[in-house]
Amino acid sequence: MSYASIPSRKRQREAEKHPNVLGAGAAKRRELLKGEEKVPVVMHEFKHGALHSGSGEIVKNRKQAIAIALSEAGLSNKK
Repeated sequence: MSYASIPSRKRQREAEKHPNVLGAGAAKRRELLKGEEKVPVVMHEFKHGALHSGSGEIVKNRKQAIAIALSEAGLSNKK
């Protein structure tokens, strides 16, 4: 199924539907979203306590959640 034809908000909603297990959210975001679309979805997961760090711990620090969101969107290493 091609997700290029689905409007951005619908893809974001679809990416938010995943089990709360390590790696499930990141895999869904990688599959459905591109670039800056990932940031609001990651912050939504953080707000609901479903965002995991690379080590598997639930993220409790807002700054860490922002860093994860920018990293996944590919915006953390722009010059």
